[in-house]
Amino acid sequence: MPHTKIFDQNVEAYEQWYEDYPQVFESELLAIKEQFQKLPENLHGIEVGLGTGKFSVPLGIKEGVEPAKEMAALAVKRGISVVDGYAEQLPFGDLKFDFVLFVTICHLDNFKYALAEANRVLKRKGTILIGFLDKERSVAKQYIENRHRSTFFANANFYTVSRIQTLLKEAGFIDLVFNQTLFGLLDEIKEIQIPKEGFGEGSFVVVKATKK
Repeated sequence: MPHTKIFDQNVEAYEQWYEDYPQVFESELLAIKEQFQKLPENLHGIEVGLGTGKFSVPLGIKEGVEPAKEMAALAVKRGISVVDGYAEQLPFGDLKFDFVLFVTICHLDNFKYALAEANRVLKRKGTILIGFLDKERSVAKQYIENRHRSTFFANANFYTVSRIQTLLKEAGFIDLVFNQTLFGLLDEIKEIQIPKEGFGEGSFVVVKATKK
């Protein structure tokens, strides 16, 4: 919950990051798209913690959840239907969606609760997709080292891939598939990077898993 105020007060700075690191953003987006392409077409899903809609719009996601009102207002202007709510208590009924996407798990209060909620709102055999910064790779280490002077990452919780694997399995997800991107430090990435399978090299990892 405390993260919401930080994002509401710094929308312009949030948007500026995407202007400063366009190749980083496009590389992350490409990795997520690669996982999306493995899904059937015309699925109904949401992004949880969608911010200003930077990922939802190019991914064609029309609906999602965002608790920061100023961020949500900008997402609405971009054509997203935004519901006020938190990942740990999603304002939807059971078995409603074909997929749920997370790209901001480091800012969640309790990711374990968020996974339980994602499982609840997903249809049987539904898909969860999670884009995250691997705690053991260079970009997350960079943010952790400089968190004392960071607007957005001062209280961020980063996860290792092994921790994500454990939490997903505990939450009732199977068939985990990984890809990765961001090979190098942020300021070194000047071209859009093609994602690789697996994990262990790139700082940004995307995992796709299926609800049992």
